[in-house]
Amino acid sequence: MELKERNIVVAIILSLVTCGIYAIVWFIMITDEVKEVSGDQEMQSGGMAFLLTLVTCGIYGFFWAYQVGKATEKIQTKIGKQSSDTSILYIILYAVGLSIVIYALSQNELNEYYRISAGGVREQA
Repeated sequence: MELKERNIVVAIILSLVTCGIYAIVWFIMITDEVKEVSGDQEMQSGGMAFLLTLVTCGIYGFFWAYQVGKATEKIQTKIGKQSSDTSILYIILYAVGLSIVIYALSQNELNEYYRISAGGVREQA
């Protein structure tokens, strides 16, 4: 799988304009890429995670949010960034219906990983 940097603002706008259809595609892509980059083999694929979330009427989404938060922490460690456990934050965001924020935060970590692995230098804030 080729990891591809995505513009977060464009992805959010596309999600809104397509009434959530792009958000489903984005969910699947993020899940697959987070799984690959973090090396977490216990995570479900993006398609399976979406199906399980759909079949369980959203209950699996809480577990998905937790897993993505933990995997994001692994990605931060890989790129030499001070890691922070965002799993509880992701669960809270999911619970209040802000899954798109989880997508944006996860995409930001993936974009940073992409920039660094492509030979770029991480900017210090």
